[in-house]
Amino acid sequence: MHSGSLYTAAASYLDARANGGRWLLRIDDLDRPREVPGSAANIIRTLRAFGFEWDAEIVRQADRTAHYAAAVEGLRTRGLTFECSCSRLSLAEDDRYPGSCRQGPLIPGAATATRLRVDPGCVQFSDRIQGTYRQDVAAAVGDVIIQRRDQLFAYVLAVVIDDAAAGVTHVVRGADLLDNTPRQIYLQRLLGLPTPAYAHVPVLVEAGGGKLAKSARSVRVDDGSALPQLLRVFELLGLGTPPDRATPTLGAAWTWATQRWDIGRIPRRLTSPSAG
Repeated sequence: MHSGSLYTAAASYLDARANGGRWLLRIDDLDRPREVPGSAANIIRTLRAFGFEWDAEIVRQADRTAHYAAAVEGLRTRGLTFECSCSRLSLAEDDRYPGSCRQGPLIPGAATATRLRVDPGCVQFSDRIQGTYRQDVAAAVGDVIIQRRDQLFAYVLAVVIDDAAAGVTHVVRGADLLDNTPRQIYLQRLLGLPTPAYAHVPVLVEAGGGKLAKSARSVRVDDGSALPQLLRVFELLGLGTPPDRATPTLGAAWTWATQRWDIGRIPRRLTSPSAG
């Protein structure tokens, strides 16, 4: 876990607490072959060290693949999917998927991904921070992969199923997922699932503009340094700095921040400097 993910988690946590909601923790571990051993446990330990408390059992996407498989099969039965043999390399020069395999895989017998047939049309939603956002998914990205060639399920499919199953009504996350949201809404509509209210906070970046998640700076699991780092995150979220000695503990800091929380304080921009 790094400073950027702490910042985003704090925004979602404060928004839930300030509005009398529940805050849920889900481990998005779909890509098990690439998962670093112990990473999920480290994330949970870090969240606890910074005073986060979740209101239900932790959900792991790796345990929910049967639900994703059922959704894919349902879409396939309705004729809304097709198998695609195109590799990422073969599509490297295309801005969007050109529909090469819509009438059948170009390479018979090759491993295939399952793509959702996406029809032209604008998907529009009102983001609580960014305002009105619209995208013609077909024009922007084309037919979307919902199950990869290695048979792992795509995040865009899993997240809409899991949000609905958990009864999620509000999502607060980084603006790097803003352009992915219309694809999720498109899927929600096809699957008959509710659409949550979305809020996309600016992504923290280094002075050079690089995403903080890619940098060497990270949050240490250290109770002794948790409070000052958390207060810095609150400052980045537009909450200001608490009076001296007003927040001597993590619990007091969270209480102070929750009472001051106003999502309208967060600037409508896609990136924000992490220091300065």
